[in-house]
Amino acid sequence: MDLFDYMRNQTQKKESPLAKRLRPSCLEEVVGQQHIIGKGKLLYRAIKADKLSSIVFYGPPGTGKTTLAKVIANTTSALFTQINATAAGKKDMEQVIAQAKESSGMYGKKTILFIDEIHRFNKGQQDYLLPYVEDGTITLIGATTENPYFEVNGALLSRSVIFELKPLLAADIKVLLERAAADEEKGMGAYGAVIEEEAMDFLADAAGGDARAALNAIELGILTTERSGDGKIHITLPVAEECIQKRAVKYDKSGDNHYDVVSAFIKSMRGSDPDAAVYYLARMLVAGEDIRFIARRIMICASEDVGMADPNALSVAVAASLAVERVGMPEARIMLAQAVTYVATAPKSNASYLAVNRAMDLVKNTGAASVPAHLMDASYRSADKLGRGIGYQYAHDFPGHYVDQQYLPQELAGEQFYQPTENGYEKQVRSYLGSLGQYKKQ
Repeated sequence: MDLFDYMRNQTQKKESPLAKRLRPSCLEEVVGQQHIIGKGKLLYRAIKADKLSSIVFYGPPGTGKTTLAKVIANTTSALFTQINATAAGKKDMEQVIAQAKESSGMYGKKTILFIDEIHRFNKGQQDYLLPYVEDGTITLIGATTENPYFEVNGALLSRSVIFELKPLLAADIKVLLERAAADEEKGMGAYGAVIEEEAMDFLADAAGGDARAALNAIELGILTTERSGDGKIHITLPVAEECIQKRAVKYDKSGDNHYDVVSAFIKSMRGSDPDAAVYYLARMLVAGEDIRFIARRIMICASEDVGMADPNALSVAVAASLAVERVGMPEARIMLAQAVTYVATAPKSNASYLAVNRAMDLVKNTGAASVPAHLMDASYRSADKLGRGIGYQYAHDFPGHYVDQQYLPQELAGEQFYQPTENGYEKQVRSYLGSLGQYKKQ
């Protein structure tokens, strides 16, 4: 490193964004992601032992993918090289491979190649890495915000361990904000800033699990807020709202208000009020609720409260759930709104929900009844000698593709768990079962 490189590095340390300056240098400083780096976890042991295999970090922005790669860089004895797939090409990879071969041949050192945004590489670029990952020339660390099973070469995935990083908890974000305000060397401690509790809670919640968003907001707040009469910079709730461009909405994800809004959301869909359902959806979205949580509630409502009255409701809800995973906010609000209005305006029936509850209660109370012999598996040798499958009538061999035979265990003959309603498509189901003589009005 020459004098100019040294001076540039020193300048970057002082002037780079807070989120970059505050990155931890060791595992003990990392906040969150304890499900993969907690003491005793696989990744923790591998980093500590410097025995890392190829891995892929997958998760939303600001959850620590690059941070973990930097921690590995600071703890490994291997040569660590980083490239970004948005700017790098095959020539850059060829240089890394050539350097890795030289390092291995001359010094016996391994090479770790960290590729940020690896999903940006096309199939050919990803294929180029395969033989070098395979023969150990490089140990690959890939980072991606996209689902690797869709965006990363399957052959690369089969040679890697995938670690999913989750959005940071509000408590984790608070730890980072407190560290940022107090650290005089890497943080903003020299400014003498005080983050009021209400502002801290709001930023931790509004960041939506994104540490970078929270740190950027607090840095902006400290740099642009005038000192008060006591000589300190006070980060209040209005300042926090401006810095992260969100209004504080009364919605505590871990408190009663959270459950009240979610309850009202579900009951509005169940009660066929699309306006109220969309309003509570908006409340959750503006407050930064996890869109995957919202999608799960819609899917449950589509099956529990709409059910067979409109079987398409579940398909719409599941499609919306998959779509929001792939698209993310802000566009995900559109898919969620479509699913919410569909479920809210669909005819309602909880007959399927009640049916499985009745059946489960019976099983719990009476145990497992014997499967009728004619329904048993007859595909294995000597099954016929045991009477398995004998007498079974194949429904498609009969008019209307239906034949009257006993399906329930003999001791449960006549039990009726599913009682279709007169609503929506279920009215047709009720009529069809009635024509077969199966439906008996309770």
